[in-house]
Amino acid sequence: MTVEIPQYGLKAYALLFSKHGTHEEFRQSDLEWIVSASMRKKIFALLLKNGWIRKRQRDTYQCTSPQDAIRGLLEFRMAGLIKTAKRPYAFTQLSSVEIWSDYAYVQRSFEKSPYFIKVLSKDLKYWKQFFNANDMPNYVKEGATIGEFAILVPVKSLSYTEKDGLNVDKLAETIKYAKSNEAYAYAYQYIRRKHKA
Repeated sequence: MTVEIPQYGLKAYALLFSKHGTHEEFRQSDLEWIVSASMRKKIFALLLKNGWIRKRQRDTYQCTSPQDAIRGLLEFRMAGLIKTAKRPYAFTQLSSVEIWSDYAYVQRSFEKSPYFIKVLSKDLKYWKQFFNANDMPNYVKEGATIGEFAILVPVKSLSYTEKDGLNVDKLAETIKYAKSNEAYAYAYQYIRRKHKA
């Protein structure tokens, strides 16, 4: 998995990859005459943390292949990421339909992968900081971007159940939402049959 990085990190990766490819090992000293020691540490920490390079020995590294790095930018991370959150949430709307339908209805693709998530209004700042700190694009009520992103739906109170290790709207609320749009008819029927609702 790779995460989007700032331009200075991308340029450093490009330089390291063009000099060493993916098989040859290198050290931080490769950037010695280009940037200061503190900037070298920052660059290597950034590249390592975000999956653009990997540590080989105590002080040597190798580049991740550009194909893997670029493809990794579009990997699905939300399910694992949200489990580390410290505040309550509930997948809602289409995300809830997806989960309750056992993914018979899937709203996501590499191109566009929205997650609709109810959060308490009082926790909105926490959630924005949480997603920003984890390089996950996020919007309040509406928005879109390439790849994965969260649409935060602020509410005054939160009621949910746990399904597949995730907090999700209750079954009755999800069925009501799925029934509201003909486009979700298959998922609606699947959920009703599966849960005898």
